[in-house]
Amino acid sequence: MAITPKLLTSDDRVAIISTARKITLPEVLPSIRLLASWGLQPVVGKTIGKSCNQFAGTDKERAEELQAMIYDNSIKAIFCARGGYGSARILDMVDFSSLEKNPKWIVGYSDVTAILSHIYYKHNIEGIHGIMPINIEDRNENSATKTLKEALFTGKATIETQSEDLNIEGEACGELIGGNLSMLYSLLGSESFQDTKDKILFIEDLDEYLYHIDRMMLALKRANKLQNIKGLVVGAFSDMHDNAVPFGKQAEEIIYESIKELNIPVAFNVPCGHIGTNNHAFIHGKQARLTVTKQGSRIEQ
Repeated sequence: MAITPKLLTSDDRVAIISTARKITLPEVLPSIRLLASWGLQPVVGKTIGKSCNQFAGTDKERAEELQAMIYDNSIKAIFCARGGYGSARILDMVDFSSLEKNPKWIVGYSDVTAILSHIYYKHNIEGIHGIMPINIEDRNENSATKTLKEALFTGKATIETQSEDLNIEGEACGELIGGNLSMLYSLLGSESFQDTKDKILFIEDLDEYLYHIDRMMLALKRANKLQNIKGLVVGAFSDMHDNAVPFGKQAEEIIYESIKELNIPVAFNVPCGHIGTNNHAFIHGKQARLTVTKQGSRIEQ
């Protein structure tokens, strides 16, 4: 069972940093106001406002700041300000081992999948797959911020959605892992994405060609990442592209073709991923129950 960081309480200090693409201070101000309204004390890192081509500073600068926030025992959670690309570049430059004795929440999705997967597989630490500061516009609560707050302060997460034609009914229990499909694909063969046996796997993606989805699902299948999972949760596959000669299937149909013979419950169109204020949070690495019926699906942690 994975290690659960301590739940947040009022007056906890939390960090906002960027492990990937550059971001400006004005872009994170709404998240600072939101976190403060929750009673937290946001600490803005030096990578906010830094620029090195498309990144929030050099790899060394981003790695050093993440390391500093991990070592700082007064920081109870680290919010990755945005995705884009870059988190995987610094994984091998950071010593995450102190999290085993002093676990703290690392929050993000998309490109931050690399960090969530790495701390789970290498150090058995839970994280939170949820909305990031770049997506927070104000202090008005929505599905994304409400579920993020619930995960951080109560350690619980529940996601429900209506029935989908491609759903496969059933029930499963297992640790809920995964994230952005492109990132998982990029981690194949590394220590950051290992055995998926008895896990519930979550996938989502954005701005990909349909044949890329097929290629990535095929790669996961050939790498034995699908054969022994307990269930599959399919989040949003947003802004997909096709070629001049159509691929012939939508993203969800491609995924269904990859897993239909596995005899496991599968929930499609679950509200997680690149869908703005409807991006429900869940606890990465925590035990979950997946239930898929004719009426819809439910994920409970």
